Amino acid sequence: MKNPIAKMFDGIAHRYDFLNHAMSLFQDVRWRRECSKDLLKLKGDGVKALDLCGGTGDFLLTYGKIAKISRNSALGDFSFEMIRFAKKKGLKNVFQLDALNLPFRDESYDVLLNGFGMRNVSDTARGLSEAYRVLAPGGCFMTLEFFGPANAFGKFFYGKLAPLFIPVMGAFFSGHREAYEYLVKSIRHFLPVKSYAELAKRQGFEVKKIRMFDFGIAYGVLLQKPQRKAAK
Repeated sequence: MKNPIAKMFDGIAHRYDFLNHAMSLFQDVRWRRECSKDLLKLKGDGVKALDLCGGTGDFLLTYGKIAKISRNSALGDFSFEMIRFAKKKGLKNVFQLDALNLPFRDESYDVLLNGFGMRNVSDTARGLSEAYRVLAPGGCFMTLEFFGPANAFGKFFYGKLAPLFIPVMGAFFSGHREAYEYLVKSIRHFLPVKSYAELAKRQGFEVKKIRMFDFGIAYGVLLQKPQRKAAK
């Protein structure tokens, strides 16, 4: 039986990029770019990257413009329609997959990206553990996400404003109001950014940077898998 969340994303894939840009006033473009710059500073060029829960591919495409990445870089998502649109953008290595059971060998990638996808993973700890497994030592995992509101502005925005305009815009432009009602609920019930960072530490990651965007509407969390210790 198909995952109901994946089915929901199939239904909005045709308007997904447009609505992301419209509802964020194109700030989502800047957020991806700034996260990609942070990765470049830490990892440099020539990395093999996986865009996990990659949707239509905007994050991987942005990262590829900021840094030189391997031709073996890839994108994975659980929504067939999302990856179909990613292929239309020219992305080659595109897979339909489950983020909790990645079909890759240990230490396969240098960089993992995840833009607005961790909220949709049913087990956050397991998702982080799988990300850790497929990263090479010294590899980085960049999460760009709408985390659970923690500060006063975030609580006001996601508690009062977002429930009013996001479902209405979603219904008008995509015809799927329930998908955008889910979006708001998933944000309000997701981990705050500090709790996410602590959970990542428990999976073995080092937290290299937490970047706040627009007073806490979104955050970029840069994690790194420690280098393997040299034998004495």
